[in-house]
This record gives sequence, structure tokens and C-alpha cells, in this order.
Amino acid sequence: MTPKRRNTPPWNPIELEIFRNLFYSAAEEMGVTLCRTSFSPNIKERRDYSCAVFDGHGRMVAQGEHMPVHLGSMPLSVEAAIRHAVMEPGDMVIVNDPFRGGTHLPDITLVQPVYEERAQSSRSGPLFYVANRAHHSDVGGMTPGSMPLSNSIFQEGIRIPPLKLVRNDAVVDDVMALILANVRTPIEREGDLTAQIASNRTGARRLLGIASKYGPETVTAYMEHLQSYAEVMTREAITRIPNGTYRFQDCMDDDGQGNGPLTIAVTITIDGDHARVDFTGTAEQVPGSVNAIYAITLSAVMYCFRVIVPFPIP
Repeated sequence: MTPKRRNTPPWNPIELEIFRNLFYSAAEEMGVTLCRTSFSPNIKERRDYSCAVFDGHGRMVAQGEHMPVHLGSMPLSVEAAIRHAVMEPGDMVIVNDPFRGGTHLPDITLVQPVYEERAQSSRSGPLFYVANRAHHSDVGGMTPGSMPLSNSIFQEGIRIPPLKLVRNDAVVDDVMALILANVRTPIEREGDLTAQIASNRTGARRLLGIASKYGPETVTAYMEHLQSYAEVMTREAITRIPNGTYRFQDCMDDDGQGNGPLTIAVTITIDGDHARVDFTGTAEQVPGSVNAIYAITLSAVMYCFRVIVPFPIP
């Protein structure tokens, strides 16, 4: 099969597999760094974190075998970081806002652009991005652990829009101080944030090493090839589902605030290599903290389609 993206030359299948594993290994090593240098059991023992590699446009290329709900939504946080902050070499942007690609507030994402070592400014644009997301054991709010029976996001903890936590390889002390002043365990939080910084730096080093060995043009080309290959194989998997409309409905008992049952309805329409997923009929927003924002919904849908693809794709 040939990729559907225009002006993309055919790939070498052996090199495609080599680069797929190189990018995957970089994401996995980011995860090892984050796990081993973190402070809290949430990250070190429960391993509630995720790491991924993105191309220079912020499109995901590889992810570690971490948390699917993080990985499906993280591209939206990377997109928000790129849109709201001009990231120079050595910068990192922090964000946990659910309406900017986040999940719930304890999940904090750190995004870093990766420039060629000879690049001195953002004018040339980054070659890649790396990002990780980790579940912090407390980010403030009305109850310890920051997962209360709330009826407002403002009760859940500190909400962080895309801000530079690291500028020119140095932590921005004012931003760090603001975050630590709003949590119950500041020493642990600072340790975990520092671990996230180390994780991104590990990923950046590995990607620059790959680019140095194979050349930036070849590496970026194979990032494009992997995305095209994954698209082609996913479309092929969808074509194996008979055309038609499929419906299912279930419900949650309540929202923790005495409202329920809450219907979850989905209609999936298959037309060739296209699938349309429609949640019309699902319950409207409720007072309790069970509402699924767009990033969560997208992540869940992507995961469901990913697991039905019977081919070894990224």
C-alpha cells in the first residue's frame, strides 16, 4: 500500500521499522527516567504517567507503553502549548487545564521543543517536541488528593494554563513558587516536577542523538512516513468492518451528587475507510465531577480504534 498523504515518497520497510523502534525507545527511556527520579508513589510505584515523542508540528510519532487516556489526549496539550507560548531552545511549558488538552487537574503535562544543537533561536523552528504527563498526588483543592466530590473545577485544585516552567534551561522560580504555594505537599510536588523536567531532557538527548546519526532530514521524513503508515493501516482495519450504522447505550448510576442514571449513547457509522462516532443521546453536563471533556472523549475513541487494528503500527 502507498500512503494517502501527498508528496510523500515510498518508505523503506526495514528502515521504517528501525525508526519506529528508535522513537519508541526514546519515549520508553523518558518513562524510565520519570519513574526512577520521581518522589511520589503515584509515579514511582503506581506508574501513573505517560511519555511521547512528537514531530516538529506537534503531531505524535511514538509513545511509551503507558496510560492510554493520557496518550490519546496529550497531543491537544502539545497543540495548546505551541499555540499559547513561543518556546525557544531550553524552554518547557507546563499545563494541566482540561480545556487545553488535559484530563483532570492532578495530571500535569510538560512540553519541550527540541531544536538542532546548532540552532540559536526559534526562527528555524524545532525539529521535534517531547512531552510527558504525570498524575500528582495533590494539586490543592477542597480535599487532599485533589479528586473531591466537587461540583466545580475550581474546587478540584490549581488550574494551570500553558506557562513556561523552564526558560533557557532554568526553572522559572516564580511559576514554580506559585504552584507549590497551592498544594499540600510542596516538597514532593517539586520533586515530581523536577523528574518530569529530567524526563523531557532525556527524550531530547535521544532524539538529537538519532538526528546526529542519521541526519535530521531522514529522521523527520521517517516521522512523516510512520504517521502515513499508521493512517493507511488504520483505514484498512476500518474497511474490514461491514458498512453500516452501529449503536450501543449504557448508563452510569449517578454523578456522586444524587443525579442519575446518566445515559452514555454512541452511534458509529462505517463508510469504507471512514468511521463517524456520534454521542448524541448521551446525558447532558451534570453537577458532579464525571463530565468528559473533549480531550477525554477523543482519547477513549482513539484507543478503541487502536486496539482493533490487527497490524503492528505505532
